Amino acid sequence: MASNGNGTRERYEVREHDVLIVGAGGAGLRAAVSATQRGLSVGIVTKSLLGKAHTVMAEGGMAAALGNVDSDDSWRQHFIDTMRSGKLINNWRMAEIHAKESPDRVYELEQWGALFNRTPEGKISQRPFGGHTRRRLAHVGDRTGLELIRTMQEKALATDAKVYMETTVTKLLKNNGRVVGALAYTRESGKFIHFKAKAVVMATGGWGRIFKVTSNSWEGTGDGVVLSYDAGAELVDMEMMQFHPTGMVWPPGVRGLLVTEGVRGEGGLLRNSEGKRYMENYDAKKMELSTRDVVARANYTEVQEGRGSEHGGVYLDITHLGYEGIMKKLPTMYEQFKNLADIDISREPMEVFPTVHYTMGGVKVEPETCASNVPGLFAAGEVAGGLHGANRLGGNSLSDLLVFGRRAGEGASDYVEQSTHSSEIEEQELLTEIGRVLEPLEKRGDGGESPYLIQQELQAAMMEHANLMRNGDSLEQGLGKILNLKDRLPQVSVPGSRLFNPGWHTAQDIRYLVQISEIILRTALERKERRGAQWRLDYDGPDDDLGAINFIVTKDVQGEVGIERREIPPMPEHLAELIRDEVPDMAGGEKRGAESQF
Repeated sequence: MASNGNGTRERYEVREHDVLIVGAGGAGLRAAVSATQRGLSVGIVTKSLLGKAHTVMAEGGMAAALGNVDSDDSWRQHFIDTMRSGKLINNWRMAEIHAKESPDRVYELEQWGALFNRTPEGKISQRPFGGHTRRRLAHVGDRTGLELIRTMQEKALATDAKVYMETTVTKLLKNNGRVVGALAYTRESGKFIHFKAKAVVMATGGWGRIFKVTSNSWEGTGDGVVLSYDAGAELVDMEMMQFHPTGMVWPPGVRGLLVTEGVRGEGGLLRNSEGKRYMENYDAKKMELSTRDVVARANYTEVQEGRGSEHGGVYLDITHLGYEGIMKKLPTMYEQFKNLADIDISREPMEVFPTVHYTMGGVKVEPETCASNVPGLFAAGEVAGGLHGANRLGGNSLSDLLVFGRRAGEGASDYVEQSTHSSEIEEQELLTEIGRVLEPLEKRGDGGESPYLIQQELQAAMMEHANLMRNGDSLEQGLGKILNLKDRLPQVSVPGSRLFNPGWHTAQDIRYLVQISEIILRTALERKERRGAQWRLDYDGPDDDLGAINFIVTKDVQGEVGIERREIPPMPEHLAELIRDEVPDMAGGEKRGAESQF
């Protein structure tokens, strides 16, 4: 037990594991299976309920060069497509590992019980997807992420791993520079838990909730990346936020809800209010199956230039499949539009608009082990950066979860088996952190700040100043607004007790949201070019000098955001020759007319 700010003794539980995994999506569950297979004690902490991970929003499929439909597919072509989409600032070693190991992870998932769609020959079916030059996405209708979670959940629950649901981690704990556990509280009762661990795997997903319009659910507040940053971890590519080209537009209550890229993979056509199939103006070769950054900007531009749909989007038409075809290949989309918008997509088009969906940046990790620069801290999945560079290919996220979730679990296990350090920490550190977490509850009076209002102001600022089209002046204005919110955080207060108190939970979340927003705005100001998801309207195109540069973020000695330009090591020859003859304009998008790059 420790003392809280009032001098009374604060009780807390102590739980001890060899490996503590924070997050129970695809990456966290795969890491847990790897660690338990090594005979280690594993704890899985999830902020929400088991099975309620953002992984389920990856509907269209899992990218892997199986060659079941296009027999000439290979890991080499998958690697080329991934690097091309990421505009060459990807970690090329991560892209190589991912392309080589994804097929094994798909077949492994099948062996564990996943039920994939089949070809007439009985093989796992694969569909086309934006940016992939082969039909490569193994899929379960349009519910692939849900099937992945279902399968991995059953596999993980068959192990000895202990699951702590509705439990929020507030701080990583260190001893002699090594991460040795975490402090957390249960969301139901507010009871604190000191987790002792020899290694921590961060698998908490992304931070789409910094924007008002997003496909992310309430959990996506970036806890893991800020916890890692506060512990000293390096972050990479934080300026790169992915706007999925197609989110629902109507009704307002579901604006931003994901419309899977599988719709375009199955032949869906994009049209504007004039009925024109406009993608030929932005990427005449790939059309609707261009990369997400290009399609998102195209949709955004059509609306901005006055060719939008009735409710401020564009039209996505899949009616040619008919009811039977849609129910076979896209049943979730049919039910989603029918139940939420009273639209029958077998008879009329969908209205869609870009929605924040994913982040390419995150904790910088070693490709082989997923280790961060902080001993004892590992990361995998969306919270980790490097694989996707400036833009993620659709379908690469699910295979990423399994490839690097497995490697993170094994890397953490190797570290634990070689580790002899103590997991003890000073009682005062627990006392200080518990006091900080409880502080909003202990403030009373009319002068306190509402965490909900701060979150709303933050989301509005990010929508206005850090959307998919950016410029320097607007980014500076946005940074000013975020820093003002940062100054107001100490005055946040919430009424009530710890029991079932969403205001108290939001008071924790906004600390992460504000910090991430500041980092994104600062790195977006530093990358003065157009590259992938970073599209600066005040610059004409990509900057060759930034084509081999990652922006690395660390917490400096004053506790402020430090940004370093770091050169990407050159590819080995066997990889460099694969992409040498590819499209020369690797940094930007396709041409929109002869005069301007899009």
